[in-house]
Amino acid sequence: MTKTLNLTDSVGQWVTEHPATSRVFEQHRIDYCCGGGRPLEEACRMGQIDAQAVLEKLLDVIASDAGEDASENDFASKSLADMCDSIEATHHQYLKRELPRLTQLVDKVVSVHGSQHAWLERMGTSFQQLRDELVPHMLKEEQILFPAIRTIEQSRALPSFPFGSVDNPIRMMEHEHDIAGQALRDIHAASSDFTLPEGGCNTFRAMLDGLRELEADLHRHIHKENNVLFPRASQLAAELGEASAQVSAAR
Repeated sequence: MTKTLNLTDSVGQWVTEHPATSRVFEQHRIDYCCGGGRPLEEACRMGQIDAQAVLEKLLDVIASDAGEDASENDFASKSLADMCDSIEATHHQYLKRELPRLTQLVDKVVSVHGSQHAWLERMGTSFQQLRDELVPHMLKEEQILFPAIRTIEQSRALPSFPFGSVDNPIRMMEHEHDIAGQALRDIHAASSDFTLPEGGCNTFRAMLDGLRELEADLHRHIHKENNVLFPRASQLAAELGEASAQVSAAR
């Protein structure tokens, strides 16, 4: 039976168990990916938001949630290998498709409209930082961390890796998530919540809509890794390590 969540549960746990609640956190600008470990009450206090009002909205969303994408709801119940596969097939493929398209849009809008809107230069710089962070980040996950996680799940004893404990690349990925999260916040702030200025053309509109979608997808992406996949992989590695130590001690 699913536990009834409350103000002391982490924001990440809310989204893990009820993905539709991410809409409420997005609405109130509550970080549920990089900051997903904070209790709901603390996150609301930091944002100077009425925690009780947010709690009521969350419970309303859960009560009315009938059409949430099944793949989102089922993510937390997947095997570690299937989680890695799902992230690569959805979020990584999305980024590989969208980042080049958005790069062209951002470059064009900054070039044409940058003289009239000074904030575009700041936004363009932040987007470039985000893109330059994400491209090698995905490669490291696909070639190093995710294969290691799959190996751990398939093993009966803790495998040996060139990088030592799997917690080492996990910490690096989480650090890079923090950098990406800050770039997203900078883009959001510079664009005044992706607001189209008066007289903005359709290319301008397409750029802002694309950046808004990018932010939402990255929030879900980072949440799945930071709050679901990584903790479970780390826990399994620790359990295998303890079992190996007990076997060695018994010899």
